[in-house]
Amino acid sequence: MSKLWGMGAAVALGVAAPASAAVLGPDAPACSAGAGGPAVLAKIDGFKAHTGNVRVQVYGGRAEDFLAKGQYVKRIDLPVSPHGAMEVCVALPEPGNYAVAVRHDIDGSGKSGWNDGGGFSRNPALSLLSLKPRYEDVVIAVGQTPKPVEIMLNYRRGLSIGPVGRGG
Repeated sequence: MSKLWGMGAAVALGVAAPASAAVLGPDAPACSAGAGGPAVLAKIDGFKAHTGNVRVQVYGGRAEDFLAKGQYVKRIDLPVSPHGAMEVCVALPEPGNYAVAVRHDIDGSGKSGWNDGGGFSRNPALSLLSLKPRYEDVVIAVGQTPKPVEIMLNYRRGLSIGPVGRGG
């Protein structure tokens, strides 16, 4: 049984998710059981190493703002958890269309490097020639309640980019 199904079943039954899936970040209360209001619950998985920091940036409904410097709606930076996936809640100002971008700064330098990982909402395919997906390929609709979004991290491996452990 997948972890996503387990979380979805817990939400559908109105019970809290398992304690091992602690929601992190300053907006965590916005994604707690019974919380209302627009938010993204980013479940980030596939860490190459449990070191450094993770950055979750959420962009709004304008394609031209996607990944543009300083144009995010909200950004949360956290140290990477010592093991497993991370669930990060990001409260949003209103329902609408959003795109989520995640960066794993593997060495915690604060600068982008070849060993860093990244991922996006809807998990588009990436390549060295196409590191920035199209907005249309990552946009998600967020309503009045927290929206769970699974994000698989991708890392450079030789001349390809993909999740750790997968050929690419």
